[in-house]
Amino acid sequence: MTIWLVVLLGGLVTFGMRFSFVWLLGRLEVPETMRRALRYVPPAVLSAIVFPELFLRDGSLDLSLGNSRLLAGLVAIAVAAWTKNSLLTILLGMAALVLFQVLGL
Repeated sequence: MTIWLVVLLGGLVTFGMRFSFVWLLGRLEVPETMRRALRYVPPAVLSAIVFPELFLRDGSLDLSLGNSRLLAGLVAIAVAAWTKNSLLTILLGMAALVLFQVLGL
């Protein structure tokens, strides 16, 4: 029962924080400088999540051809640049990762 209470309270807190920003931003005039700055938040957050997974292996920098995550990331970058299709990029990037791991790269 405790776990359900924690999940419920966590969901309510998360919803409350997100809703408060939507509610506040709907009522306040946000300066243009702030709007331009906020456009860079999603790519910055995504980079902070993805890049360590691609470049770090066992806590150290690994730029070798034996880094299957880096190779799969390069495949995903190529697919994204070529097709501009997010779903295809994710699918082919994941397929490349599985293939490189099976091959032992």
